[in-house]
Order: sequence, then structure tokens, then C-alpha cells
Amino acid sequence: MPPPAPSRPTEAAAGPAAPPRRGLLASGLALAVGAAFGPGPRRAVAAEASDAYRPESGQPGKDVVWVPTPDAAVERMLQMGEVGPADRLVDLGSGDGKIVIAAALGRGARALGLEFNPQLVALSRQRARAAGLTEERARFREADIFATDFSDATVVTMYLLPQLNLRLRPTLFAMAPGTRVVSHSFDMGEWLPDEQGRAGLAQLYRWTVPANASGAWALEAPGLGLPATTFELRQRFQRVDGEARVDDGSAGLVDARLDGDRLRFAWRAPDGRAIHFDGRVAGDRWRGLATRSGAAPVPAEASHRGGRTPIDGRDAADAPQRLSSAGAAAGPVRLR
Repeated sequence: MPPPAPSRPTEAAAGPAAPPRRGLLASGLALAVGAAFGPGPRRAVAAEASDAYRPESGQPGKDVVWVPTPDAAVERMLQMGEVGPADRLVDLGSGDGKIVIAAALGRGARALGLEFNPQLVALSRQRARAAGLTEERARFREADIFATDFSDATVVTMYLLPQLNLRLRPTLFAMAPGTRVVSHSFDMGEWLPDEQGRAGLAQLYRWTVPANASGAWALEAPGLGLPATTFELRQRFQRVDGEARVDDGSAGLVDARLDGDRLRFAWRAPDGRAIHFDGRVAGDRWRGLATRSGAAPVPAEASHRGGRTPIDGRDAADAPQRLSSAGAAAGPVRLR
């Protein structure tokens, strides 16, 4: 279990629409650095932090007040996000840097915090240095989360109001399938979570960004000995269903599941035997294995034909733009 790290306040990186967020736990930094370096550095860090900008729980912020988040909630968020050394984590509205520092210090991830308040950015950088972290492992940027490209992240964490979560959905859907998203307190509306958890009073949610598998797929599996077969898939968020079409007949797909880019389903072929498909979507190709009842798996592929529907089922023209013009001008933020 990674050592606790300093909590973060309520100011989000979304400009005027900032929600209630995490407050400062006075002992958080000392605990984190003390666990990593022992009592000597802990005293030095405490002295350094006393001269820094220190938000207090309950103080007014930009349209909000500061509230604390327990260390247990941060640890549980990182567990639910399955954060590890291979990950690039971005924390949206990173406050005083608690999640970024915990992810880098305790789990070896490369982590980036996006925060609107410049004082909190400076405080976060100070605390990361005090914890012995370089910018290669923990970085903080003064930024508007809606005008910044963080598309190379593999894990996204947030503590935002419901309307901000909904506004972020198109951005998240444009990220790589399999990206993990963890939110404190607020869900994503009709996009149901894949996992829920609690840490004390904190309600937590986790989603996996799904591939867009909607539309028609032409099966290519010579080892099955089937006539020309097309799968028609319907998708809303990570839920999929559909049917297989062979000659003049069709049959519904059974137990269709989409987890990131992994698409699995079964179908009863014209000879009456079930065939199970398990593979991954990569652009216009699906590749995997097909297993007919009582037989060994054989390689199978499918090519996408025609268009796709938006992941959330809405008309693409109604979806918010992924980046504002300011964000496009600023360019992407890379986690390195």
C-alpha cells in the first residue's frame, strides 16, 4: 500500500465552473514524505511547507469552499484505476497535488496534475519536490481542463461536479479504448460505471473507455467453414448487442460484452452449434479467436463496413467539441 500523500483542495481546473473539491490535511505531506524518507526529511518538509500557500478546509474558493478528502479515498481510487509503473495518470483539477504525488510516489506512475489555480500549482510542485519526486514522475500545469489535450493518459482521475463530468464525456470517449476513468462522488449520467466502491463516506466510480464497435462487420474465418457472414452491432456506451446475418437468415448475438477494446460474443450458426468469439477491436479490424462447441479455437478476423454511431448514442452534430479553440492553440500536454 503506498504511503499517504497530502490531500488537495476543492478548486478544479475548469475555470468558473469549479466544484467542491478536496481540502488540505495538515498531516498528509508529513506522512507521505516521512514514510518514504524517515523522520529527518519529515521535519525539513514540515518547516518548508509552513511558509507555503496553505488553503484551509472550509475557506471560500472560486464559487466553492475547500473540503478534505481522506487518504483512504485516494488510495481506493488508485486501486480501482489499477495504477502501476506503466501508467500515465492525469488528475483533472489536481488541487494541492495529492493524487499525483500518491500515484508517482506509491505506485511508480508518471503523473500530471492540471489545475486552474496558480497558487495550488506552485504548492503542488513544492510538495512533489519535498517528497523526492522529479518532474519526470510528477508534473503540475496551470491549465483549463477543457482547453488541454491529455489524450495520452492511460488513467484519468477527477473530483468534479456532475455537469462537468458530462461535459468531459466526449473528450473521454475520444481517448484510447481501455483508458481507465475514476471519479470521486459523482457519476457520468447515463454512462453507467463498470465498478463502484466506497472509502469511508466517499463514493467512488470507475469506467473503462470503450472502443466504438458499432456498425457492420464482415467475418473472415476460413477455419469455421461458414458462408459469408456479417455481424451488425448496436452500441450505447459499453453495452453492445446485435445479430449475425448469413444468407437470408439472422440470429441474435448472445452475451455480447465490450471491455475497452475487447469484444466478446456468441452466436448460433446455421448448423445449430454455438460459436464463441473473443478478440480486440483496432480501428476497422477485429482480431481474435472463434471457438465452435466441441472444437479447438481457430483464428478469426472481421473488417468494419460503413459508418459508426457515436458511443453515447447521440447524433454526432449534437456532441460538444472535444477541445476549445484555446486548447487547440495551446497544443497537447504529453505525460512523457
